[in-house]
Amino acid sequence: MAPTLSTPFRPLVIRRLGHSSFQNHPQKWSVVTSSTPRFSHRLHPLSSFTSSMTTRASSNPPPSNPTKTVRVVVKGRVQGVFYRNWTIENATQLGLKGWVRNRRDGSVEALFSGTPDSVQEMEQRCRRGPPDAMVTGFEVVPCSDDPGTGFQRKPTV
Repeated sequence: MAPTLSTPFRPLVIRRLGHSSFQNHPQKWSVVTSSTPRFSHRLHPLSSFTSSMTTRASSNPPPSNPTKTVRVVVKGRVQGVFYRNWTIENATQLGLKGWVRNRRDGSVEALFSGTPDSVQEMEQRCRRGPPDAMVTGFEVVPCSDDPGTGFQRKPTV
């Protein structure tokens, strides 16, 4: 509870407990509220107020992360080199939703949806592709399509 103007001031005092004569023995400390401090190293008078404010602020839910959704088309030697399976593994690892599929023109198309950082990381990974792929073209377009509930493989179009 945050102190109000009518609350009497009670400074926080840090007091060392016991005496340690050994180097490797940790010192024990306690925080004591007292109107007559026994130890001269006091915390700032507002420290209890700011710590209660921090506690209240941390109990508020954090703002929700925005979701970024993009459609990508990858061109080059990207079919027959496990590009779709590799994409599913990487997208799942990054917590993305969406899908991946081959296209009849030899390219691979995918939809990625998730946090902006995860989507951007997936874009970077797709530019390189799996070890046997050779990416020669890469297109990214913002998209508002529904990504579904997980990440899946779709049939060729």
